[in-house]
Amino acid sequence: MDILGSLQHLLGGFAIATTLENLFYAFAGAVVGTLVGVLPGLGPIAGIALLIPVTFSLSPTSAIIMLAGIYYGAMYGGSTTSILLNVPGETASVITCIDGYQMAQQGRAGPALAISATGSFIGGTIAIFGLTFLAPPLAEAALAFGPPEFFSLMVFGFIVLSNVTGTSLIKALMMAVVGLILGTIGLDPVTGNERFTFGSTYLLGGIEFVAVAIGVFGIGEVLVNAAMPAELLEQRIRVPRFRELYPSLQDLRRSIGAILRGTGVGFGVGLVPGPAPVIATYSSYMVEKRLSKHPEEFGKGAIEGVAGPETANNSATQSAFIPLFALGIPFGPVTAILLGALLIHGVTPGPLLISEQPQLFWAVVASMYIGNFILLLLNLPFVPLFANIL
Repeated sequence: MDILGSLQHLLGGFAIATTLENLFYAFAGAVVGTLVGVLPGLGPIAGIALLIPVTFSLSPTSAIIMLAGIYYGAMYGGSTTSILLNVPGETASVITCIDGYQMAQQGRAGPALAISATGSFIGGTIAIFGLTFLAPPLAEAALAFGPPEFFSLMVFGFIVLSNVTGTSLIKALMMAVVGLILGTIGLDPVTGNERFTFGSTYLLGGIEFVAVAIGVFGIGEVLVNAAMPAELLEQRIRVPRFRELYPSLQDLRRSIGAILRGTGVGFGVGLVPGPAPVIATYSSYMVEKRLSKHPEEFGKGAIEGVAGPETANNSATQSAFIPLFALGIPFGPVTAILLGALLIHGVTPGPLLISEQPQLFWAVVASMYIGNFILLLLNLPFVPLFANIL
């Protein structure tokens, strides 16, 4: 399918997506997704799984529009608590805690939230362009992934880890080993045997990463604040003036490069197997720290440390739909849930989806453009409110 043909089909998709019914479900998905992302410990997997029964009475197009909106809406919402409270709303927002929370402590929660929302919108929208025009050829490349590529991906993850965690490589490796040990708990993915579950059915699925992240970031922050005298705690957080609630021109200049690079990193990572948003955020943070003229600012409130990862997060989320729709292969747990939802509604994703059910495919793609714009409108006006909550 050529570019002109894709544009014609996309216009037809907009005609379906802009009906009152589908606009309502796009809006509902965006709002619910944002709330799911803001609530630590819930996340898009649980949010989508819980709401699939609600979609049984809907048409397949409306159902997938709403469920997809919950997914990328949760990616938007997850950064809010990371920046304000140092508690990641979902796993991909863990890296945002490092610089986002430091910005909030300096009275710059507003710029951090605004740049996060803007970068998410830009990265998500560009990734949807990729979904629109590049889905078939890019999805074919992802089929080449086998065991060697998976191993290389894990090694790449450790390389990223050593660059993100500061100057102490020994501490980083020690924590990586602890993470590997915790990761062995649960069912062996090859043999199905139980590993270190000690007879507990609660550990069959392994230790939930969100629970670990909340414990490491959230509980630690609560204990630090509880041990600090009230007068010191008040001095620690600087109350911003109104003109400081949105990014300055300098903030925008520093962020634009990080946003563009984060878009590219996220889009590429979303096309390979694995937890794409998580890998994308860590990779983007490493890239920004390596390219920065002032790497010492990272971990102390560098706005690039928020702009790049949050953009990569949403770019990876959108590009992850390419292998799902074009190949029928979910490369992550959330897209696996969405695959189940598609099958429940009688839709079989794969190479024949675009040709046999073009109205559904192009309506969902068009709704993603609309949903991203809705999320931008929902997030930017509330920046002063969220910033003053801190």
